[in-house]
Amino acid sequence: MTDPKAIQPSELDQLPDRDPEETAEWQASLDAVTEAAGPHRAAYLMRRTLERAEGAGIALPKLLETDYVNSIPTAAEPGVPGDEATEQRITAWNRWNAAAMVTRGSKYGVGGHIATFASAAWLYETGFNHFFKGKEADGSGDQLYIQGHASPGIYARAFLDGRLNEAQLDNFRREAGGDGLPSYPHPRRLPWLWEFPTVSMGLGPLSAIYQARFNRYLANRGIKDTAGSHVWAFLGDGEMDEPESTAALALAAREELDNLTFVINCNLQRLDGPVRANFKIVQELEAQFRGAGWNVVKTLWGTAWDELFQLDTTGALVRRLRQVPDAQIQTYQTRDAAYIRQDFFGGDPALVELAKLLSDDKILECFHLSRGGHEARKVFAAYKAAVEHKGAPTVILAQTVKGHTLGEGFASKNANHQMKKLTVDEFKNMRDLLELPISDSAFVDGVVPYGHPGADSPEVRYLQERRAALGGPAPARRVHPVAPLPAPAEKAFASFDKGSGSQNVATTMAFVRLVKDLVRDKETGKRWVPIVPDEARTFGMESLFPSLGIYSPKGQTYEPVDRDQLMYYKEAKNGQILNEGITEAGSMADFIAASTSYATHGETMIPFYIFYSMFGWQRTADQMWQLGDQLGRGFLVGATAGRTTLTGEGLQHADGHSPVIAATNPAALSYDPAFAYEVAAIVKDGLRRMYGEAAPGEDQNVFYYLTVYNEPMPQPAKPSVDGVDEGIVKGLYRFNTAESAGITPPANAPRIQLLGSGTAIHWALKAQQLLAEEWGVAADVWSATSWGELRRDALEADEALLRGEERVPFVRQALQGAEGPVLAVSDYMRQVPDQIAQWIEQDWSSLGADGFGLSDTREAARRHFGVDAESIVVAALAQLAKRGEVKATAVKEAREKYGL
Repeated sequence: MTDPKAIQPSELDQLPDRDPEETAEWQASLDAVTEAAGPHRAAYLMRRTLERAEGAGIALPKLLETDYVNSIPTAAEPGVPGDEATEQRITAWNRWNAAAMVTRGSKYGVGGHIATFASAAWLYETGFNHFFKGKEADGSGDQLYIQGHASPGIYARAFLDGRLNEAQLDNFRREAGGDGLPSYPHPRRLPWLWEFPTVSMGLGPLSAIYQARFNRYLANRGIKDTAGSHVWAFLGDGEMDEPESTAALALAAREELDNLTFVINCNLQRLDGPVRANFKIVQELEAQFRGAGWNVVKTLWGTAWDELFQLDTTGALVRRLRQVPDAQIQTYQTRDAAYIRQDFFGGDPALVELAKLLSDDKILECFHLSRGGHEARKVFAAYKAAVEHKGAPTVILAQTVKGHTLGEGFASKNANHQMKKLTVDEFKNMRDLLELPISDSAFVDGVVPYGHPGADSPEVRYLQERRAALGGPAPARRVHPVAPLPAPAEKAFASFDKGSGSQNVATTMAFVRLVKDLVRDKETGKRWVPIVPDEARTFGMESLFPSLGIYSPKGQTYEPVDRDQLMYYKEAKNGQILNEGITEAGSMADFIAASTSYATHGETMIPFYIFYSMFGWQRTADQMWQLGDQLGRGFLVGATAGRTTLTGEGLQHADGHSPVIAATNPAALSYDPAFAYEVAAIVKDGLRRMYGEAAPGEDQNVFYYLTVYNEPMPQPAKPSVDGVDEGIVKGLYRFNTAESAGITPPANAPRIQLLGSGTAIHWALKAQQLLAEEWGVAADVWSATSWGELRRDALEADEALLRGEERVPFVRQALQGAEGPVLAVSDYMRQVPDQIAQWIEQDWSSLGADGFGLSDTREAARRHFGVDAESIVVAALAQLAKRGEVKATAVKEAREKYGL
C-alpha cells in the first residue's frame, strides 16, 4: 500500500490539516480500493463521490468530464406524451420531402444539403411536437435558432402543415421569380417564417446567448414579461470550432440564463471529414461547457445499447467507449459485425466475453442505428431536463449519424455534406425503410415525388393540434402592429442649430449630449438601449452611469470605489446601459437583439452602439450583414473616426476605410457628419424613418452608421438657407460660398468647389481662406454628409433609366451650375469620395488618407497623407492650372511655399 506521506503536495497543503489522521485514513482507503479492485474502480468511486459532493453543494472544483454515456439513465427517462407512432410517421414524411426537395433542385445546379437534417430530424420534431412555443399564445413565444444546413427539413414540415406548397418547394434556392425559398434561414427573404439568420457559422450561438440575455433585460427593466420565452439554438459540432460559438459561454452562466438551451448535433462530422478524428468532440465540448458553468446533458446512445450497458458488469464497455476516437466510431457505422467484434471488442478479455452474448444483428443495430439523437424518448428526456433546470443554461450534446436513413451511400461518409441527391433506387430503399405509402408508379420519368398524407390525415391533424396547443406555427416571425413612436421634443435637436460659439466641441461629444437629452424624453426615453464595449469613458459617457445605470441582473452587490463622486459607477438590475466589456462581437449581438425587438417581442427599442470606428466594421462586418438580414433598426456610431484624428494610438486605431465596408451593406445608411447640427439632423431623421412615420416607399428595415470624430473643433451654426436639412439627409449641401464666408475674391476670380466630409471639412474651410487670400481663387465649400447615400441615390437613378424613367441623381442636381472643378476630401481613403465620381459633371479629383495609419500629431499625419489645408490648396491650384485658369507656375510656388 502506498505510504500517504509519499503523496505529492497539492494546493490544499497550503491549508492547515486539522485532523491528519483522518486524512491519512481516507487516502489509505483509496489505496486499498486501487490495490484490491484496480484503478478503474477507484476512479469510478472518486467520480461518484465528487458528484455527490457537487449535488450537496460542497465547494469543490466541478467534474469536467463524465463517462461517454447518457446523462439521464434509462430508468429515469419520462414517457413521451402524445402518439409516438404518429410522430414517427410525421418525421418520416419530413425526411422524405427534405431529401426530395434538394434532389429535385439538383437538376438546376443550385445545390442543397440533405445529410444534416437527416441526422437532426428528431431533435427538431421532438421540439416542434412538445416544447417550442409559438407566437400566438401569451408572450413572445420561443426563439428558435435553426441550424442553417437543416433548412430543407423545416421547409418540409411547413409543407406538411400547409404553410408551403409544392411549387414553393420546387423553387428551393431559386428566389429570383419571387416565390422561391432561400437556401438558409433568411428573414429578409422569407420574413413570415424565419426570425434569425444562422448560416454564418458561429453567429447563431453568440446571438442566441445575447437574445436570451436581452429577454431578461426587457423583463428587468419592466418593458416586457419574457418569462415564457425560451431560446433554443441548434448547432453543429463542427460549428463549435468558430470562436464566436463559445465566446460568450461564461456570460450565459454568470447571468444564470436558464431560459437558454443549446442543442448541439454531434454527428461527429464537419464539411470535409471528422470533427475530431483522433479525439472525442463530445467529451471536449462537455468539459468546455461544464468549465464555463453550464448544465450539460449528454444524449449519446439509443435504447439498443441498454442491454449492452446492463451486461457491462466490469465497466470495460464504458472504458472502451471513452477510448475510441470519433473517426473510428464513424468507421464502425460503415463496417460489418465481424470487423466491429475484432476492433471494438477484441482488445479486452471482458469485452470479448460480452461480445459472445451479442448476435451480429444486435451489434449492427447498436453501432449502425442506435443513437440518442435518433430517438424521441431520449430527446424528450433531454429537453425536459433542460427546461426544468434552474440557475444555469443547458447544453444538450446529442449524438447522431450524419445521413441517417438516407442509405449506405450517405451515412457517415466523409463526402456526404457535398452529396446533393439520391438516385431513384436509393429513394425507393428509403421509402421502404421509412414505411411510406409511395408507389413505384409515382416516380414519373425518374422524378422523385413529394409525399403528403392529405390535409385531413391523422398526421396533419396531429401536427396542427400539437402546434395549436403550443401557441401556433413554428418557426414563425411576427411583426405585431405597434404605433409609431412619437417624435422626441424638437428642443433636443434644435439646440445644436446655433453652434458652439467660442467653445470647441468634438462631434463624439455632441452625439453623447444629444443622447443624454433624448433618453430624458418622457415618451421614448426608456426605449433607448445604449451599448458600449468598455469604452464609455473614452466617449464621454460616464455621466450616464448614475442616471441610467449599467444593466446587471445582480444589481450592485458592492460599494463602488467612486461612490462619493458625482459620476460614480452604478450598476442596477433595471439599468439601461449595456456595458459589455471588451467584446465588439458581444456588443453587436446585443445590438441585433435590441434592434429586432419590435418583431421578436412586439416592443420597439432604439439601440445605439458606440465604438472605436476602426474596431466596428473591420472586426464584426459579418454581424452587420446578420443585422441587415434580420431586419434590424438602430444607430451604429463609429467614434474617434477617421485616419488622422486619433493618431497617437497608431496604425491599428486609424480608421481609413469603415465607410467603404459599410457601403457594401444594402441595409446600412452611412453618414460622415462634419458638424454637431448635422449629427442631430441625421439622428432626427433616422428616428422618423425607422421608428416613426416613414415616407411612402421608404424601407424602415435599415440601420444608420454615423462616424463621429474626437477632435474638438468649432461647431458652427446651421446655415439659414433653404435645402440644408434635405441636403444633410440626402448627403450633400453647400455650406458656404467664398462670398458668404466673408471672403472677397477678385473680380472674375477662378472658382473651385471643395467637398468635405467629417473632420476634413475644417481643412477645406482653412483652404478656402488660403486660396482667396494668397492665390486669388474663390472656393465654395460643401458638406458631404454621406458619400454612400449619394451613390445609392445615383444607382437608383441609373436603374430607373433602364426602366425608361428619367431621373437626375441628387448629387448632380445639387452641383448643377456650380462653377469650376470639384475637389473632394475626406479623412478616409480616396475610394470613399470616389464613390460618386462618375455622376459628377464637373472635372473631378479627390484627396484621401490612403495607406497605413501612423502615430504622430494630427497635423503631421495630415501632412503625411496630403489632406491638410495646404495640400488641398496645392491640389486645387493643380486642377485650375489644368483648365488654364491659373498659371502652371502657381502649383510649384504653392508647393514650395507650404513645404510640400
